[in-house]
Amino acid sequence: VQLQASGGGLVQAGGSLRLSCAASERTYGRYPMGWFRQAPGKEREFVVGFRRGGGPTYYTDSVRGRFTISRDNAKNLMYLQMNSLKPEDTAVYYCAASHLGLIMSEVGRGENYDYWGQGTLVTVSS
Repeated sequence: VQLQASGGGLVQAGGSLRLSCAASERTYGRYPMGWFRQAPGKEREFVVGFRRGGGPTYYTDSVRGRFTISRDNAKNLMYLQMNSLKPEDTAVYYCAASHLGLIMSEVGRGENYDYWGQGTLVTVSS
């Protein structure tokens, strides 16, 4: 599967952005998927994801309550709605998919994902 992320940009602190991830094929029921981000000079970190077939979503603590993941299965799209953005949210955001049947404890680990979008830059100014 090929993934393409889009929707990044420059926003002031407190603002919102919605990222999109377009997949080249149906992903629902086939691939666990998630969003990751990498800030300048930092390691890539997990943001949010879900197992194959949907089900519960798993958010990293720093974004819980501010970010929401969703998907349009008919269009093979996944979204990340980001509200109340903070300067520390500045990063390149990547969508990812895995061919593995991940369990809950594995969803947040980047090494479990095989397919990555090209990334979209989100810059939050203070």
